[in-house]
Amino acid sequence: MEFFQYIHRTLLDSTYPAISRELLNTIDWSKQLICIKGFRGVGKTTFLLEYLKKNYPDDNSALYVNLNNFYFTNRTIFSFADEFIKKGGKVLLLDQIQKYPNWSKELKECHEKLPALQIIFSSSPVLRITEENTALKKILKISHLEGLSFREYVNHVTSNRFPVYSFHDIIKHHEEIARNIVTKIRPLAYFEEYLKSGYYPYFIDNPNFYTNSLLKHINLALEIDIPYIYQIELKYLPKLRKLLHIIASETPFSPNVSKLAAYIHTSRATVMNYLRYLKNAKLIHLLYLNGDESDMKKPVKVYMHNTNLLYAITPGNTEKLNLRQTFFYNQTGYTQTITASETADFLVNNQHQFIIGGHNTEPGRDQFAAADMIESGKGNKIPLWLFGFLY
Repeated sequence: MEFFQYIHRTLLDSTYPAISRELLNTIDWSKQLICIKGFRGVGKTTFLLEYLKKNYPDDNSALYVNLNNFYFTNRTIFSFADEFIKKGGKVLLLDQIQKYPNWSKELKECHEKLPALQIIFSSSPVLRITEENTALKKILKISHLEGLSFREYVNHVTSNRFPVYSFHDIIKHHEEIARNIVTKIRPLAYFEEYLKSGYYPYFIDNPNFYTNSLLKHINLALEIDIPYIYQIELKYLPKLRKLLHIIASETPFSPNVSKLAAYIHTSRATVMNYLRYLKNAKLIHLLYLNGDESDMKKPVKVYMHNTNLLYAITPGNTEKLNLRQTFFYNQTGYTQTITASETADFLVNNQHQFIIGGHNTEPGRDQFAAADMIESGKGNKIPLWLFGFLY
């Protein structure tokens, strides 16, 4: 226990001031069991440490533990938690829960037998936490740590403190909101760089190695996270990698599953499974009509999860329309429901039709336009960048 307390204190003392993440303010921290899911490199560990620094700066009742440690090959989470609470512990933060084989059973045991202990843990986005562990559904609160919003990125690079705006506020009051922001900064001066290298926070420490870092995390997700959780044999990994490259090269596109299956030499059913795995890993978005996301139903369109992935995997497929639509889907889809539309690019919350384009884009009847390269809009024409202020 003393060793982990030493590591805990060392990490808190050595952690530089982090980007303040909006998720810190939206989680109900009173829950006994809390899960933070997120893609590799998105900042889960930093997020947990930032929570500790903010709420338990000099308090031994909270402890951070990384389950990568070999200590837990011969020690159960429950016995460790039981010892911790007997020594005055109240909050246990467990990083990388997917590395521990019996995590769900022991978390449930902790919940039942150690009710005074709060456990906050992080996991890979592909881990099927409640889907395969129904006993956790009623006792666990899951939150998703996404990459930086455009707002969070701008706040960091300009030292501003712009607030979050709701989707309703943006479509109803965007002229006033944009005017207030533009009096302080020129948002378009930061937009292009954000699309290239602003979504994942490791641009802070290693801006020159951003693409290399991102490619490393993509490959780790493909080679470790997905195969480990979905039990894919390693010999099939080249097919999964090839499929992701095809998607990145052609996105946004309406997938022909039979052609994709022939191209990577596998079955149609396997392609559908691979698409779902890539989506759960936060590498792609699947756009459905009416939100029908049944496992074997073909999506209407496929997008990359965010624009930084496009620049890292296929920089040749970064034409404006692709970047604009990917940005809108990524930023708006985190807080709103996005489905396909028969008359526009996207349907938001089954109510608002959106077309995405450049500064000359105009909305049709009963539509909204998210237009790039404008600082402010008018009526149903809204600056595209402003949708990066939703979280």
